[in-house]
Amino acid sequence: MDSGALLDLLGNENRRRILRLLARKPCYVTEISEYLGVSPKAVIDHLRRLEEAGVVESRTDEKRRKYFHIARNLRLEVTVSRHGFGAKSAYPASRDLDLTRCHHLSIDGVADVAAGVDDGADEDADDETDDDASGDVASLAADLAELESLERELSLAQRWVQGRLADVRDDLAGALDADDHEGLYAEVVAAVADGAGTVEALSRRVDAPAEVVEHAIGDLLERGVIEPDGDDGWRVTDSE
Repeated sequence: MDSGALLDLLGNENRRRILRLLARKPCYVTEISEYLGVSPKAVIDHLRRLEEAGVVESRTDEKRRKYFHIARNLRLEVTVSRHGFGAKSAYPASRDLDLTRCHHLSIDGVADVAAGVDDGADEDADDETDDDASGDVASLAADLAELESLERELSLAQRWVQGRLADVRDDLAGALDADDHEGLYAEVVAAVADGAGTVEALSRRVDAPAEVVEHAIGDLLERGVIEPDGDDGWRVTDSE
C-alpha cells in the first residue's frame, strides 16, 4: 500500500484505537463500538476503510458473527527533517532474507537462523512431556526478550544514523554555498556520487522537475563541483 495513503488512513485517532484493540485479540463490531464509545455505524465505516486497505480482515464464526483482526505485520516509517520529508512502509522479510548482505550490520545468531538450526530438533516429538513444553515456552520467551532488546538497539542505531545524516547533509550544503539552493544541490551531488547518471534518474532521486535538475547540473558543472563522465553522465570532481 502507498505509504502516503496509509498515513492518511492512520491519521484518524479512532482507527488507531481500533488497531490497538485488534492487536490484542480479534473483535466483532459491538465489542469495538463499546470500547471506543462510538456508534456501530461509525465502527463499520472505519473497519471498511481498514479492510479495503488490507490492514485488517475478517472471518465469520459458527454464530455468523463477524470477527475482525489485523491482516499482517506492517512497519511505517516517517522522516521529517530540514533536508526533506519521507514516508515508507515495509512488510516483514521472509526467513530466506540474506542478512549477510548487510555490510554495516552484524547480528548474533543470523547464520544459525539462516541454516535452520533448532535447539530442539533432535528431540522426538512423540515423547514430548510437560517439562518439554515448559522448556519450549522458556526458550521462546528468551528468544522474544532477546529480539526485543535487538529492536531497541536497532532503534538507537537508527537515531544515531539519522543524526549523522543530518550533520553530513548540513556540512555538504554549507560547502556548496549555493544561494538558498544548498539543500537541492547537496541532494544532486549525493545522487551523482551514488551513480545517478541522467537527468531523469536525478529527477526521480531528488523528487524535483527535470528543468530544475538541469539548472542545478549546469551550475555545479560551471563551479567545478561535478564533471562529465563519459558521453552521458557526471561524477563528483576529485578534490585532490
